[in-house]
Amino acid sequence: MINFLTFKTFISIEILILSYYIGAIIIPILIWLSKSYIQKKIKILEKFNNFLITIFGKMSLKRKVLSILFMIVIFISMEIVWRICFEAMIGYFQMIEALKIK
Repeated sequence: MINFLTFKTFISIEILILSYYIGAIIIPILIWLSKSYIQKKIKILEKFNNFLITIFGKMSLKRKVLSILFMIVIFISMEIVWRICFEAMIGYFQMIEALKIK
């Protein structure tokens, strides 16, 4: 307990892993579920969403499929970057632990 209170022991790795899963799983789900509420509160987002729905409706089937695939690739890329950021932070704290003089 003393090591924890004097910052000789880091809790950051466990907290970072928890934060990673919150950001990778829970936050996208919450954003998806609250999408309509946010659009109603911020009128410009509602107008932009209606504009995008109109454009999407006018697209050919091939372009619709490509658009959806593009958004899936973007989402997966964001998840990968999120993961890399947390791996870098965890690696940094592991290096600190490995370099400590016991």
